[in-house]
Amino acid sequence: MIKQDLVVLIEKKRAELIQVAITNGLTSSVAIRYSQELDNLLNEYNRMYIKKVSHSTY
Repeated sequence: MIKQDLVVLIEKKRAELIQVAITNGLTSSVAIRYSQELDNLLNEYNRMYIKKVSHSTY
């Protein structure tokens, strides 16, 4: 999956989550499921496109 496609999916899922949370409440089972799906997409983005920051010792 290319970066732009993943970003589009993340934005779409975020918008869906907001709408579901407004309609059904943030703790509804649907909102929780959408939140988990968004988390998975964000985790995939981080794995693929965010370089790990190394912490240097001072």
